[in-house]
Amino acid sequence: MAHTLKKEKQFRYIEVGEGTPIIVLHGLMGGLSNFNSVTKYFSSNGYKVVIPELPIYTMTLLKTNVKSFATYLRDFIEFKGFDQVILLGNSLGGHIGLYHTKMYPDKVKALVITGSSGLYESAMGGGYTKRSDYEVIKKKAQDVFYNPEVATKEIVDEVYETVNDRNKLVKTLAIAKSAIRHNMSKDLPKMTTPTCIIWGKNDTVTPPDVAKEFNDLLPDSDLFWIDKCGHAAMMEHPDEFNNILHAWLKSRQF
Repeated sequence: MAHTLKKEKQFRYIEVGEGTPIIVLHGLMGGLSNFNSVTKYFSSNGYKVVIPELPIYTMTLLKTNVKSFATYLRDFIEFKGFDQVILLGNSLGGHIGLYHTKMYPDKVKALVITGSSGLYESAMGGGYTKRSDYEVIKKKAQDVFYNPEVATKEIVDEVYETVNDRNKLVKTLAIAKSAIRHNMSKDLPKMTTPTCIIWGKNDTVTPPDVAKEFNDLLPDSDLFWIDKCGHAAMMEHPDEFNNILHAWLKSRQF
């Protein structure tokens, strides 16, 4: 990624722009570079975009769970001295954003979720039994997107490296179990934070019904669809994603 990774205390993060902080939360196998377009667009439109590197593979196994990552996010927000933030999360990042909002609602001005776990996700950490087979991993990476060409060699290589690293694979499976364990269906009706839900109509990891359920259960949410789009809308249709989100933020005066 073109932006410099800052390293302060136990935190590593990217910070670009000035204004209301948008804290971006990446997914399980999603690099910070997945949000290049979001970073560039919103840092040029009056927001401070901050992307912390979540300690997915460096936490102890006992702490490799959604709740611990939400606590880590709280510590990061306190470290940065932010009063209120907008949280934007994809996949596992959306789940962490939701859980953090449940625990610390006063800190979250608005929440944005796309392809988020928290209700249901298809084999987030499963299906890697043939993990030494590059072609199997390539197919799995491509299946995340509507357009398989979005899964560049760089992305496939990163996933391949992750699932062939025993420590990372163990953590990946632990997180997948934690995501199922931390189902939020009972919590969502009590969460009144304004929430923008942006979803790919062709998402096979967290299918469209999941987005509808989030929208039904959250008291103050708006649901937007992106056509011909899989699990990572901000990568597959970056301009449409940014336009939807910016229009929503303006309509809510954030």
